[in-house]
Amino acid sequence: MQAILGVIFHFIGGFASGSFYMPYKKVKGWHWESFWIVGGIFSWFIVPPLAAFLTIPGFADIIKHTDASTIGLAYLFGVLWGIGGLTYGLGVRYLGVSLGSSIILGLCMVFGSLIPSIYYNFFPKEGKDTFSMLLNSQWGLTVLTGLIVCVIGIIICGKAGMMKEKQVSSGITDAHGADAATEYKFGLGMFVAIVSGVLSACFNFGLEAGKPMAAIANQLWKAANPNEGEFLYQNNVTYVVVLWGGLTTNFIWCMILNARNKTFGDYTNKKTPLFNNYLFSALAGTTWFLQFFFYGMGESKLGNGPSSWILHMAFIILVANMWGLVLKEWKGVNKKTIITIVAGIVIMIVSVLIVGYGNSLK
Repeated sequence: MQAILGVIFHFIGGFASGSFYMPYKKVKGWHWESFWIVGGIFSWFIVPPLAAFLTIPGFADIIKHTDASTIGLAYLFGVLWGIGGLTYGLGVRYLGVSLGSSIILGLCMVFGSLIPSIYYNFFPKEGKDTFSMLLNSQWGLTVLTGLIVCVIGIIICGKAGMMKEKQVSSGITDAHGADAATEYKFGLGMFVAIVSGVLSACFNFGLEAGKPMAAIANQLWKAANPNEGEFLYQNNVTYVVVLWGGLTTNFIWCMILNARNKTFGDYTNKKTPLFNNYLFSALAGTTWFLQFFFYGMGESKLGNGPSSWILHMAFIILVANMWGLVLKEWKGVNKKTIITIVAGIVIMIVSVLIVGYGNSLK
């Protein structure tokens, strides 16, 4: 039952992540950097401490009394994660939307799920899954099988995307909905995609680095609620610090773009529907944060091993591709391309079932 609840929570989080850009489509007359940072202020600065305040009494005291090295490392990984997200666009530019997205998201999934377990293989810590444990247990091998199946699904989805790009030459957008101008450079594109994929996985590393804060929140809750299992919202305190890092990176970059593109006027431009623009940007940012709110709930049921990150990434990719079908972004492609994308989605669903089964064995 715990594994089933974990999968459900991760699905809700993945749905939020795969859907968060939809409100941005309602923003009119603003440039990307303007609505992105307004939404980001809600994603990374306003909503995380609000969620922590509502779910963890005294969360600020937990952060205040955490040693500087833990805070610094969690923040640093947040900064690196933010860089990974920003370099995503370059990967798309040099490899194309589908190939670039598939490589980056695939690498993010693999690195984010396996590097922590490899780290704990060399620096064991009680309660942490090591890579050796994965290789030497039935549940671990099942989870790794699910990871491999998921990567296959990503590759097939990427193949379908490449087929689509050849058949539909106009109106191509990246995974965030922004116009994507492709300047194909395979070597440079692969380098940028690898950098982006690795750095994007740093969010999971940030959760690991900030785990002492979550552990304290968990202990305090267990003391007040004995025999009720793990605290569902323990990660909410960690998010506050990690997302400070993400805010730093994105804020600096968006301000640079505002200055370069002379778009500071967007925020007060009365020729645009200002109220709606702020409202929908805030809604998008809040929806974005919900992915990790529910990720934390899923992790409390499955543990912060490879399974949680695999399920999180799998559901994001799955939901994003399903939105593409619902919104008829695949209109105009041939039957073979449709079959390919559906096959990729089905394989990813199978991977989710395999990972969930592996956790039930654990």
